Amino acid sequence: MQNILAPSILSADFKVLGDQIRQTEEAGAGYIHFDVMDGIFVPSISFGMPVLSSIRGLTGQVMDVHLMVTEPVRYVKQFAECGADIITVHFEACEDLGATLEAIHACGVKAGISIKPGTPVEALAPYLEQAEMFLIMSVEPGFGGQAFIPESLERIRTLRDMLEEKGIEKDIEVDGGIYHSNVAEVLKAGANVIVSGSGVYKGDIRENTTGFMEILKAYE
Repeated sequence: MQNILAPSILSADFKVLGDQIRQTEEAGAGYIHFDVMDGIFVPSISFGMPVLSSIRGLTGQVMDVHLMVTEPVRYVKQFAECGADIITVHFEACEDLGATLEAIHACGVKAGISIKPGTPVEALAPYLEQAEMFLIMSVEPGFGGQAFIPESLERIRTLRDMLEEKGIEKDIEVDGGIYHSNVAEVLKAGANVIVSGSGVYKGDIRENTTGFMEILKAYE
């Protein structure tokens, strides 16, 4: 399974966002992670559809849209039209998760399901065949720069075991507190899509991205 880096633009400098995105693409990052926060499901407010539309044409990277919003089904169609390739919603934010996944697929994009650190991994069991990707939050969603929660490694292993028991190969994405120093542990636990904000955008972006890609390729 291919290992993929998804730099989170939440940590980017929006004055020079286009240049910073291009640096990650040229250094091998396959995705752009696009965090949408509504100030209700999570305390923070970030950005939305106009920003996604404006950066869609800057890069050939996959637009990995993470909706940290209440009842995200309300916005699925608009985000798909603005250029999302993957739309991930939170298990905890959906009144009818199955219907939300159907709405995402009806737009012709891939669906992901995310769970907070306090939600049992087993909650994903009924949906293993309905989504293309599963996102384990390794910090509490809503703020960048938090420390990785060590118990997340066991949660990743549990989810990968659940998928393998059913003979299903799906992407496991992990988001929160991931740097060069701990990404190998996350990969070994069973994740293959790695989100990093500060670890990519703080300092030399091209060098940071290249460093991540070397580690990701070593564990494929």
